[in-house]
Amino acid sequence: MELIITVLTADRPGVIDAVSSVVVEHGGSWQDSRMAQMAGMFAGIIAVEVPDATAAALADHLRSLTDVVVQVAPATGAVVPTQRHALQVVANDRPGIVAEVSRALAAMGVNVAELATAVEPASMSGGVMFRARLELGLSASQSLAEVVAGLEGLSDDLMIDVVEA
Repeated sequence: MELIITVLTADRPGVIDAVSSVVVEHGGSWQDSRMAQMAGMFAGIIAVEVPDATAAALADHLRSLTDVVVQVAPATGAVVPTQRHALQVVANDRPGIVAEVSRALAAMGVNVAELATAVEPASMSGGVMFRARLELGLSASQSLAEVVAGLEGLSDDLMIDVVEA
């Protein structure tokens, strides 16, 4: 059985060790993960394969870890065939920019597989720049050029670059 585990805790050494030890103890195999430290917190999402007979005990044990918020859900297994494309978005930072971009993508029926964002000082203007890297899943009927054009139409300062995989 494949489980998806999310983990959230104050950042400290040993978090991954604690989680991975519980997975191994219950006969599980760590398949895939994305983890990051941000603003003093540590968050992760993990896919594990575990025998059906130990899945519930694994989930209970993970949820009992001290000072760690854990959610466990069975993977749906539903994979929609898509073409993957990566985009880099750069614009002047402003409130609502993530909502703006995500709303446009949702309106076009585009699936966001991964999203990483950051803000940083703009070297020339003294302002703040917003940067995002998105990995998108497009169906065979969707056009990358149309997605890029739709995003670029959101504002004059929004620049989109297609990133080679």
